[in-house]
Amino acid sequence: MGKSDIMELFESIPDRLRLTRPLDLPAPMSEFDLTAYFRDLAGRNRTSGDLFLGAGVYDHFAPVVIDHMVLRSEWYTAYTPYQPELSQGTLQAIFEFQTMICQLTGLEVANASLYDGSTAVAEAVLMALRVNRGRNRVVLAASLHPHYRAVVSTYLCNSDVELVEAGFGADGRIDLASAGVDANTAAVVVQSPNFFGVIEDVDAVSKAAHGAGALSVVAVAEAMSLGALKAPGDVGADIVCGETQSFGVPMSFGGPFVGFFAAREQHVRQLPGRLVGRAVDSNGNDGFVLTLSTREQHIRREKATSNICTNQGLFMLMATIYLSTMGRQGVREVAEQNLKKAHYAAARIAGIPGYSIRFAGPFFNEFVVTTPTPARALRDELASRGLVAGVPLDRYFPGMANELLVTVTETASRESIDRLVSEFAATGGRR
Repeated sequence: MGKSDIMELFESIPDRLRLTRPLDLPAPMSEFDLTAYFRDLAGRNRTSGDLFLGAGVYDHFAPVVIDHMVLRSEWYTAYTPYQPELSQGTLQAIFEFQTMICQLTGLEVANASLYDGSTAVAEAVLMALRVNRGRNRVVLAASLHPHYRAVVSTYLCNSDVELVEAGFGADGRIDLASAGVDANTAAVVVQSPNFFGVIEDVDAVSKAAHGAGALSVVAVAEAMSLGALKAPGDVGADIVCGETQSFGVPMSFGGPFVGFFAAREQHVRQLPGRLVGRAVDSNGNDGFVLTLSTREQHIRREKATSNICTNQGLFMLMATIYLSTMGRQGVREVAEQNLKKAHYAAARIAGIPGYSIRFAGPFFNEFVVTTPTPARALRDELASRGLVAGVPLDRYFPGMANELLVTVTETASRESIDRLVSEFAATGGRR
């Protein structure tokens, strides 16, 4: 390489950013000791108790058939399915996943899965900028998941793209007037249900975006809502993307998960990643292949629409098995349980003196509770008694010290909801 010292390989890194001391790592451990260490570490996690935690990661029931099916040999194929003759199981699973995502979102095409909801939203913004080349303004709803907004900002921090934040009104929905959608806007990005659990008026947002020639991008963090709400594509969304953890993927203390991405067929050439299609071989048998996967995605990466050219295969498979097992009616019934149980809980909580529901907009299975005392202290006290009451919002919104995001899914029994209400009443009254 013509170098005399290994440090010459790092000349492009400024001196102030180089680590000049050894890494702060513990001494090596034997396999036995290392196993014991991680077992002790895992034992510190709280894995039982009543759970009302959401904010992008949801406690849904997963049929046990998923655990069995994911171990079948037809899916033990290549991680990246370049050779279709060896990867028919993987390719068919991806094809089925894409098909069901299209059905859920109301759009014509969906690609192989992405890493997670946050990167899916970032890819949607990049795609909108490609479609609307020459525009460099993107409107993001302040009610978009904070992690999603952070990833989008990271993707674009060294570009000339202007990210504009649109606030929210008393109903918790996006206030487009606070940001404005003009002729330089490439996309308007909302989440529905949004981070506060409020269902956005996607039709109105899409019309406002289209009126200025921008794309309407809808992020979905709680995919189970698609079983109850009108498909975003049916009310004007051009791109629908987000997270499918709700479909049979464990919470896993925060990840890893699996993203999804769907769009209108007219924009198919701008999709990130790849598409799997169904073909027919010389004997007339169905076969599955990579249909749209340009060589640039893998080799000449600087010319690719996106450098995301893989998918979270295991989690995609879990979601596909979940959807296939539950079916259209099963997903609808689960979504209805979420809706009814959450509204029962909200009505009970709103009846406690000192408590109220912050936003007036319609919600699915999450809602923001205004508490009589700081939400963080309330959460901690209830957690000590085996009840995880929700997510304090002051972590993301400094002005919301007394706001708690509560999530109720089908796994919450009436008894656990009533216990939450009783604990709120007792704890709020003592303070």
